[in-house]
Amino acid sequence: MMKRLASIACILVFTAGLATCADQFDSKRAQRDARADTDPNSGFWRGVTAVFAERDVNGKPLPRYKTEIRSRWTQRNVYFLFICPYEQLNLKPEPKTETETNELWKWDVAEAFIGSDFDHIRRYKEFEISPQGEWVDLDIDLDTPRHGNWEWNSKFEASARIDAASKTWYGFMRIPYGAVDTRAARAGNRLRINLYRAQGAGPDKKLIVWQPTQRPSFHVPEWFGTLLLVD
Repeated sequence: MMKRLASIACILVFTAGLATCADQFDSKRAQRDARADTDPNSGFWRGVTAVFAERDVNGKPLPRYKTEIRSRWTQRNVYFLFICPYEQLNLKPEPKTETETNELWKWDVAEAFIGSDFDHIRRYKEFEISPQGEWVDLDIDLDTPRHGNWEWNSKFEASARIDAASKTWYGFMRIPYGAVDTRAARAGNRLRINLYRAQGAGPDKKLIVWQPTQRPSFHVPEWFGTLLLVD
């Protein structure tokens, strides 16, 4: 929470005469819903402003793994596209995409942690997708013994593809807006968010983040940024 108070005086990034906080991610309204769109050049994703997960948990740059993330929203859903460069994939054997995969975080994944309660920041939702299209969603409450309930079902949809030639994988998430917020989706809504990747295995495993958590864990909500729904 201290970080969020301090970020009132956030660093400003000026682009085309506009100023936005460095920990703000703008999600652009879409006129239609989409399914399984992992093409960054499609009409749905083309021209959408991105943020980048390109540092480790302590803020050290990881340029080889600079991960581009784009977001859109409609009245029904919020969307994310992850563009993930890799060196060598760490994949779960015998993947299953019809049902969720508990403990998916042990392999390569892209993740979005999203919360709408600014007063109780230790409660939020976790969404993960692997390069093979496996997925898991969790209801997180860090003040309970279990911390995360993977049996919770948001009904989110996930899709992924691997481009071996460019050593890049693409992950798509379509999350029902009601799974992350009690309000109706509208421009101006703010959500709490952080974005991550786990890449590689063993001592070479990399934890790649948008907002550094200052701890060897993704579950540090004091360091979340903000997702803003924009027209």
